Amino acid sequence: MSKTVLRFGLCSILILTGQAQAASSLFYLEAMAVTGYSSGRGRIIFYSRSPEEAMQKPSLGFDYVLRISRATGDAAVAALQGRLAWDADGRKFEPQLYNAYLRFKLRAGDIWVGHNRPELGLSSYLDSHALLLQTQTMNGFGFDRDWGFGLKKDLTWGGLGLALTAGSGRPLKFVGNYLFSGRAFWGVLERDNFTLGLSGAAGRTLDPMAPDGPPLEMALVGADASLFWNGLENRFEVLIGQKGSREAAALLWRAGINLLEENRLKLEIQPEIWKSGSDSSFRLSAGLTYLASADLTFRALWERDPGGRDTRWVVQLYYYRRLNLL
Repeated sequence: MSKTVLRFGLCSILILTGQAQAASSLFYLEAMAVTGYSSGRGRIIFYSRSPEEAMQKPSLGFDYVLRISRATGDAAVAALQGRLAWDADGRKFEPQLYNAYLRFKLRAGDIWVGHNRPELGLSSYLDSHALLLQTQTMNGFGFDRDWGFGLKKDLTWGGLGLALTAGSGRPLKFVGNYLFSGRAFWGVLERDNFTLGLSGAAGRTLDPMAPDGPPLEMALVGADASLFWNGLENRFEVLIGQKGSREAAALLWRAGINLLEENRLKLEIQPEIWKSGSDSSFRLSAGLTYLASADLTFRALWERDPGGRDTRWVVQLYYYRRLNLL
C-alpha cells in the first residue's frame, strides 16, 4: 500500500510541475517508548497527556520525504508519516497518520494538499508530535494537523499563510464541518532567531474528544511569538474568541535554556491557562530533553493539572534514524 501511495504522489508531482528533472528521497524509522505515573488515576500510564489523544503513546512508524527538483531548485515535496501506536487502556494497536501531503513550489508560493498544518498560532510552524510539552491545540484550540489544502508565501520580512481544512483533525469526516485559517508573520525563526505572528480561524469544527458529535461554531484570533537568544528560548501564544456558544481564551508561555555542547540538554517550563465559558483551567509543566546521540533522544515531563486534580511524571525515549532503503 505504501509503495502505491508513493508512486501516485511521485506521478502527480511530475505531471503537475512539468519541469521536474530529478527526485531524491529520505526514509526514517521512528520508534517511541512512553510511560509514566498519574496521581489522579493512581497508576502507571502509557501516554503523556490523555489516553484519548493520538500522540505520545508507545509506537513504531516511519517518515518518508520525497523531493522533486529542477534546475532552479525544489519543484515539489511529498511527505508521508505514519505509525502503529499501542493504546494500553483499550488494549489495542491503532494506526496513526501524521503527515500526508503534496506541496508544490510555485511562483505564487507553496501550495499543499492533504494532511498538514492549519494556519493558527504556534502549531502552524512548531512540530510537536514527538514533544512532551504541547501547544493549545491539545486543549481544543485548533488542530495540530487537518485535512485540506493551503497556500504559504515567503516574503523578505516574513510571510503569509492561508488554509481551508475539514475541521475534523486526524480523522477525515464531513458533517457540515470546515475550518478557514490564516496567519501573517514577521521574521523567519531559522534566519532571524525570532518570529511574530498574527492569526485567525473560523468555521464549524468537530471536537477531537467527541468526533461523533455535531460540529460547533468556532472563531478565534491570536498572536504568537518565538524568540531565541544566546541559548535561551521563549515561545508565547494567546488565543481569544468563541467555541460553540461559549467565549473562549487561552494563554501559553514556554521558556527554555539550552546547555552542554551542541545544546544537547534543554530545560523548559510552561505555564498555560485556558477558559471556555465559566470553566477555566491552569496547568504547569516542566520538561527535560537530552540528546543521547544523533538518533536517540530522552525526554522527561512533570505536569501539574489542578483542574483535573492530577500530577503526572512521564519519561520518553524517542528513536529517529535514517535508513537507506529507498
